[in-house]
Amino acid sequence: METDDLKILLLVRRHGGFAAAARALGLNPASVSRKVAEIEARIGLRLFQRSTRRFSCTEAGDAFLDRVGPVLEEFEAAFGQAEDLADGPKGTLRLTTSVAFGNEALVPLLPAFHAAYPGIALDLILTDAALDLVRDRIDLALRLAPAPAGDLISSRLLTARYRVVAAPGYLQRHGRPGTPADLAAHGTLRFALPGFRDRWLFRDAAGAIAEVPVGGWLVISNALSLRLACLQGLGPALLADWLVRRDIAAGTLTDLFPEFDVTATRFDAGVWALYPSRSYLPQRVRAMLDFLRGHLARPDPSHMPEMGDAPAGVPEHQGRGAFEAL
Repeated sequence: METDDLKILLLVRRHGGFAAAARALGLNPASVSRKVAEIEARIGLRLFQRSTRRFSCTEAGDAFLDRVGPVLEEFEAAFGQAEDLADGPKGTLRLTTSVAFGNEALVPLLPAFHAAYPGIALDLILTDAALDLVRDRIDLALRLAPAPAGDLISSRLLTARYRVVAAPGYLQRHGRPGTPADLAAHGTLRFALPGFRDRWLFRDAAGAIAEVPVGGWLVISNALSLRLACLQGLGPALLADWLVRRDIAAGTLTDLFPEFDVTATRFDAGVWALYPSRSYLPQRVRAMLDFLRGHLARPDPSHMPEMGDAPAGVPEHQGRGAFEAL
């Protein structure tokens, strides 16, 4: 039996049907259905139970695929390692991150990445949905989160830092808040994520943390649109440093509380690289990880967080976590 046949069977089980597996493979659902029927006839086992209402793996199918899956993974890992040793990083890298982080932080780095690794083709999926890395065949995901926990391998690329910013025009009309508590008198622009809607956290130089309630008439589900609304003078907003640092440098946004650390969730959030737990990490994935550690911009050392590996006490580890959209 060909390894491609086994991949089809595993994808059909993983996606729960022929149509979804066909989309993942770029094939016609009818051809996937025929291929599965041929394999079942060849081995003399019914692997999947299908009806108009339900699709599931049979007991025999589960037992067969549970044995086959690890063997196929080891074979592909060995084959990939041999290719890497022979030719260096190459192949297609499927990478996902949020729309905002992709546009603002990742895409500007792609010319340099392609020049360094011309053998790697990049399939970049920009979405604010948290994709399933295994189901969607993702090699690498970049997500913003506190230290994750679960069954994915994770490595911190960047410690997250937020700023409360407002446009000069807004401040001329409404005045500049003198303290974080003064935000209660302003209509803030808020991100449509849990924790971002009703209160922001401020930590001073002594480590004291104050919780400041926020409100306003506008909640936006996309960070790029939230930044645009802030630039248009609609109110103060809590935005990631990597998204607004150029605006602050240009004077089109003002950092209202540069002396505070600010967050809506936890102060230990970061940009994490996540990939499926495997015995072998393809060179194309390692190449991207090393590139990002070395090339994420840090134009203002006094206001930018540390880059690179996780700090002491936060090693590379397994983790899934509930990720915030970047």
